[in-house]
Amino acid sequence: MQVFRCPACSAPLYFHNTTCDCGQAVVFDPVAQAMQPFRDPCANRDEIGCNWVAESDGLCRSCGMTETVPDLRAPDNLPLWARTEAAKRWMLASLARWGWFTPTDRGPRPVFRLLSEETATGEADVVMGHADGVITINVSEASEAVLAERQENLGELYRTMIGHMRHEMAHFLQLRLVEDAGFAEAFRALFGDERADYGAALEAHYAEPSPAGEHHVTSYATSHPHEDWAETIAHLLHLTDLLDSTASAGLTLPEGPPAGYDAYLESDTERLVTLAVAVSIAVNHVNRALDLPDLYPFVLTAGVREKLAFAHGHLRIGGPA
Repeated sequence: MQVFRCPACSAPLYFHNTTCDCGQAVVFDPVAQAMQPFRDPCANRDEIGCNWVAESDGLCRSCGMTETVPDLRAPDNLPLWARTEAAKRWMLASLARWGWFTPTDRGPRPVFRLLSEETATGEADVVMGHADGVITINVSEASEAVLAERQENLGELYRTMIGHMRHEMAHFLQLRLVEDAGFAEAFRALFGDERADYGAALEAHYAEPSPAGEHHVTSYATSHPHEDWAETIAHLLHLTDLLDSTASAGLTLPEGPPAGYDAYLESDTERLVTLAVAVSIAVNHVNRALDLPDLYPFVLTAGVREKLAFAHGHLRIGGPA
């Protein structure tokens, strides 16, 4: 993610900021990818801190994709909704750097259902997932305590709300990309046949999970080609944004990234991944001085890098109209 500048005084502003220290109120314009003087705020600005400019019906591009919000009669759901929408905005702003869901992208948009396990009438089951363009997200996992408990129970190295957003969006992006001539055939050659029984594959995975091995970035990626794609896309977005944020903050190593580097303009996947891994190893060293977890605790084998390159080649040029 970029470090932005105040339109009034040029002081650094960060993606979540609504006001500069100089007193200038700002909105984020996803078309310009910049902080602009306060105008036409999203209708959700006061309620959940959305700092994007409104585009239609009083809502910003991101909030306009949300069809269902959690039950706000349960008081804990308001901050969980706010944190979930913040993760969604981050993901969408990053994808816009590659042309996805911008005014020039004429393809369909996803619809988000943001649900909570806590409602005014009691607990509810919420299953995260994607189906026919509808993405369901469990906002309960915006709670750090809930997230940490499930990460431990599931034995996952990494589990975050922005990770959920990237993973579920990947399923929607596949729906868009499959319209591109030749995508399905090339996808099956690398990831496997996605027409295999999904329910049976997940049942088998949960009964006896397979290790990630040489060709999958996580154990869950081994369960089905759809999940392999979603995990690969999520990790591509993790790595690209890690490197972009590193460069924007002015951090560097002898091997890079160089000054002015834009990770979203990088066409060489191997260079992008190699630089991101080098940064993550350096930050891991710093984190260990404070007894913090590793920044990016994954090994990227040659087989995984091949899949990352395939995904990168398709995402960075945007989807078919």
